[in-house]
Order: sequence, then structure tokens, then C-alpha cells
Amino acid sequence: MPAIPLRGKRRRPAALGLLVGSVALLATACGGAADAGSPASSSATPVPGGNLTFALSVDRGCIDPQQVGNNDAIAIARQTVASLTSQDPKTGEIVPWLAEKFEANTNATSFTFTLRGGATFADGSAVDAASVKTNFEAIKALGAKATLGSTYLSDVKAITVKDPKTVVVDFTKPNAQFLQATSTFTLGLLSPSSAKLSVEDRCAGKFSGSGPFTVKSYTVDKEAVLSRRAGYSWPSSTNSNKGEAYLETVTFKIIPEAGNRTGSLQSGQIDATAAISAADIKLFDGNGFWNQTRANPGVVYNLYSNESSPKLKDPAVRQAISKAINREEITKTLLTEADQPAKGVLSHTTPFFKDFNSLLKYDPDGAKKLLDDAGWKTGADGVRAKEGVKLSFKVTYWQSPKEVLELVQQQLKAIGVDLQLKFTTIADVTAAQADKNYDFSYGNLTRSDPDVLRTVFASNTARGGSNLRDPLPVDTTLGDQAAALDKDARQKLVDQAQETLIKEAHSIPLYELSTTISASEKVHDLKFEASSRLDFYDAWLSK
Repeated sequence: MPAIPLRGKRRRPAALGLLVGSVALLATACGGAADAGSPASSSATPVPGGNLTFALSVDRGCIDPQQVGNNDAIAIARQTVASLTSQDPKTGEIVPWLAEKFEANTNATSFTFTLRGGATFADGSAVDAASVKTNFEAIKALGAKATLGSTYLSDVKAITVKDPKTVVVDFTKPNAQFLQATSTFTLGLLSPSSAKLSVEDRCAGKFSGSGPFTVKSYTVDKEAVLSRRAGYSWPSSTNSNKGEAYLETVTFKIIPEAGNRTGSLQSGQIDATAAISAADIKLFDGNGFWNQTRANPGVVYNLYSNESSPKLKDPAVRQAISKAINREEITKTLLTEADQPAKGVLSHTTPFFKDFNSLLKYDPDGAKKLLDDAGWKTGADGVRAKEGVKLSFKVTYWQSPKEVLELVQQQLKAIGVDLQLKFTTIADVTAAQADKNYDFSYGNLTRSDPDVLRTVFASNTARGGSNLRDPLPVDTTLGDQAAALDKDARQKLVDQAQETLIKEAHSIPLYELSTTISASEKVHDLKFEASSRLDFYDAWLSK
């Protein structure tokens, strides 16, 4: 869901320590939810009631928070579950939510959570230690269907209920990022009875969550309606609201056409959306509307190369392709004036971010020299070849906008590289990655922790971005940063990993994914979480 990244002041790193009850995660440049003075953060007294209509661009047929992975479905699912912890979007600090206290052992292999009292699921059952165990075991049982949660729990050794309020999660290896993982929607808690449902019923919204809203109705490819949860009173400290949600209902309408979303917001048929096209964003800058923007933390949009293929196994080829990409041209000509090109593998709102822009300079002459030296000679058709093999590749993708890849295609053509585009479904992309039947894939992964680098790029992961390469020293670095609780030590390891990934072109970054809310001025306090997911709990409508 391409949009516009926030350009805010860069913040100094906060400490990462082994703390009880809160953990700071070193949030460098972790921008706040909105600029000062934005109508999104009103100082007026909230007015309870009303229905907020929010437009989404696509429906994947599932709103189970533990199964969904795309931004539109997450917008719905996040509202239905509370999590053990929360992450402050301004500082990156991990703070209590359903767990009033939490701690890790000295090597980050064991995590203890002490739950607050009084929290319940929508079916009336208590949020207790046993329900946490049931949830995490259910997520593991979902396997690949839990696209994000299964990766966070992949190395779990044991989940132990010490007493009704205390649960301990043990891992087979160090896992410093786990506390941040417990703040995400995908590890949000559903009632134990929900774990017994079929995956189809869970996708259909028949689950009972722990969050401030419940699913009232869900019609695939049409709309989902959420209702305010009566009696909800266990918010995170990152929220200003402390009781029931202000909104009586939230209606998510599926409007596939960008022009129709623009027209619907202008005419008042919807109140807000995060899917206005880049060309139309300025229409909602004032004039009875507002825009609120934040770059998604995590791995930026990348070209992920299949390094098991002979051509892309050669680092000179990958490095030449990276040098030939003009990232500034991508953002300036296709996105908006606020969009930012990649300055590293991680986006600037990710904790432990460091600017590696100097390693990503546009250098077409340097790219040509690399290919010349590697023996790739330009043919009559302008495409380089060596020993009868053309320097031609296919990028298999499902995410838009295609115009970005079309521009990259033109940029690579200028150095004699032929890039063909194949648009398909996410299922086909996943299958191609599993079968190693691709040259490049394209995408990003949102997560507000630098361990996302290991998830995407370690050679032993199942993600498409792992490059299907042989194990290398960078795998050790990625593993070491996941074990580092000292903030300075972890910063050095994250920096080292990013530098290696860029220099050896295991990562070919393009631009930062970001999310922009465009809304009527009657919408107040619709915010972003630290992971740039939408949060409707504080939101309200003026009359």
C-alpha cells in the first residue's frame, strides 16, 4: 500500500536494557504518529458514538489477526485484539498492555510475563496465562498460514504456565526481538475457544478477541463492520483513551478503484482511507481534510535476487544492478514530494536505523565497468551477454505500483540489463520462491525491530528475500544481533549486517513503504502504532 513517509526530526537512540515492565528498543528517527498541530491529534474533548467509514483497496478474504499479512486486512484485524505488550511509536519503548510486567533472562532465551487482572475476551472468558499458552501454540500449529506469527515463535522450546497470571516462554536460541514481537497484532490474543475454530471460520471473523472492537459482520469483497466492545478497559499506556472505544462502529468498505476512493472521500461517502493515490494526496491537504503520514518500519521495498541462479550468484552482477538504480528518480517522478528513497535496508522509522545512503549512490558508469570486467559484453540489441547467455532477468511480483518496476526496467536497460516484469498473485510468488523458479521477487516486510533483517535475509529462513544463497558470515552477524541485549553491541551488529547486505548486494533496496491516512476534518485521533498499523481505539467523530 504505497503512500508517503513522514519527514520528522531524528531522535537520539534510547537505551535497550534488560528491564522489568518496559524495554527501550533504540528508536533512531522513529517519527511520531503525526506532525504537531495536525487535526489527527485534536485537543478537543472526544465525543462518543457514531460510525467511521474507512475505505480499503483490496480484500484477501481473511480478517483473522493471527493469519493475515497484508495492510488492508491488518487494518481490520488489529482492532479486535490486545497484545501482551505495546510499542511507543515515538521512542520505540516496549510498554505494558495485557502483561503488566515482563522480563527476559540475561541471554534472551526466556521471557516471563505477568498478566494484569480483569481483562477478558469477547466471549467472557478471562485473559490468563493458560490462554496465552493456547494462543501461541495455536499460532505455531497454523504454520505457514500464520505468515508472521509463526516466524516469531519458530524457535520456541516450551511455554509454561506458572500460575494463572504468569507465563514463561522459552526459546532454543537467543531471541532479543521477542518482546517487540509480543506487541504486534499477529501475536494478539484470541479466546481459547477461537483456537478450536477452523481456519475458514477464523478468517470469516467468527473468533472472539481481546481488543476494543468485535466483528459485527464481514462480507468478502464488500465490507467488514466492527462494533465497540462493551466494558473494554485495559488499554496500553500509549493510548489516551482509558475506557471503551469512542466510536460505536467502524465500517471498512472495499473500494478497489483509486479514483473511486478519492471521489468517495471528497463526497463524504467515506470518512477516511489510507489508499489515496499519490497523484491525489494534495487534494486532501486542507479544504476540510487532513493527511497523516508515517513510513513503515522494517525492510524497505527491495529487489530480492535468487542467488542460486548462476547469473545472480555473481556479486558483480548484483552490485551492478544496484548501482544502476536511480532511487531519487523513483520517488521524485512516481511518488510524492514527501516520499523517501531507501537509505539502507531498513526504513528510517525502524529502531537501530542507520543511514547508508553513501553505499546506494546512483552510479551507472560504475555499473557498466563491473559488467565489463565480469565479461558481459553489449550485443547488437543492447542487451549484454556472455558465452551465449543474455543478461536477462524476470521479476515476479504481486505488489503495486507497477510503475516503479517499469522505471527500474528502463534504468537497467541503460546498462545493458534486460528486466522482464511478471505480475501474478501472492500465492504464485510464494510458490515460485519455494521452487526457486524466479530471478527476482519484489516487496517489503514491515516490522518495528531490526531482527526483520534476519527474517528476510538469513540463508536458513523460508522468506523469499533469503536469496536462496549458501550460508555466509552475514548469517552469523544476523544471529548475533538477535542475541544482543546491550544496545551498543546490537547497534554495531545491525550496522555490520546492513553494510554487508548492501555492499554484497544481497539486498537491492529501492524506496521506503509508507502509509498515509487521508480523512475528513470531522475525524480525530485516528493514529499509527509503532509498526505504522492503524489504531482506531482513540478515534472519534465530531458532530
